[in-house]
Amino acid sequence: MTEGKDRPVPSAHRGPDAALLTGVGCYVLWGLFPLFWPLLGRASAVEVLAHRMVWSFLATLLAILLLRQRWTWLRTMTTKRWLLLLAAAAVISANWGVYIFAVNSGHVVEGSLGYFINPLVNLLFGRLFFSERLDRLGRVGAALAFVGVAVIAAGNWRTLWISLVLALSFGIYGALKKTIPIPPLPGLLVESGVMLLPAVFFLVTLESSGRGHLSVPNYWWLFPVSGVVTLIPLWLFATAARGLPLGTLGVLQYIGPTIQFLLGLVVFGQRPSTVYWLGLVVVWAGCAVYLGGLRRGGGSRVRART
Repeated sequence: MTEGKDRPVPSAHRGPDAALLTGVGCYVLWGLFPLFWPLLGRASAVEVLAHRMVWSFLATLLAILLLRQRWTWLRTMTTKRWLLLLAAAAVISANWGVYIFAVNSGHVVEGSLGYFINPLVNLLFGRLFFSERLDRLGRVGAALAFVGVAVIAAGNWRTLWISLVLALSFGIYGALKKTIPIPPLPGLLVESGVMLLPAVFFLVTLESSGRGHLSVPNYWWLFPVSGVVTLIPLWLFATAARGLPLGTLGVLQYIGPTIQFLLGLVVFGQRPSTVYWLGLVVVWAGCAVYLGGLRRGGGSRVRART
């Protein structure tokens, strides 16, 4: 992907160890997300999402100002790039909203499954849109994971939509971001800025009607923290992606949903059905085959078509 002309991300020049730490850090933080959103459980998913948009915009703008990043990227913005960022903002908003709903309604396990499925969506989009091809072990692993999802679907139709929406929306977001040559922080600023005015209008209307929760004890600072919580892992992810091979990122990606699944079992007391467990074991088996082949192949499970 073509890089933007803005200041390079510092960690990209500190070697693979620093990039690896940022990659692990972003997925650990995403894995721990289910512990934060219930703190805002009295607010609806839409209200939390609106606050998340407003405060993530302000947090990103503050980060750009503090780091004194240049604004030369604005000169490179074409109509196509603005439209792509608008689409990215729309799909990541849908992803955030569904995930907040899943956590606050007791469906943490279903949310984690969505991010187990997401790498398969990425593989599909890589094949369709970026001419990437899987080798034999990659195809076997992807097929096993698909079978596992089908098994889960057979006994969990009512909540499977949560997993599929999360997987597809984040996959679309990643594909869109791959096509937009803009530095991480400015990209996040534009994405959150696109939704800023609708979010502010919604929150003002909500508060003026007495249905908002900004005056609830502790919410006055938890809502702003949600912006920082949103920004940090996305920034770490964008930074790690510049310094790590695709295969390594694929391995790290399973940290987040594994932590989320364990939290669903231990902290939130979810008890998946036997069918769900069976399907999840097959999904994990597919992941193991895929990642095992990844190590044998030296770090990349996909090849660009020549």
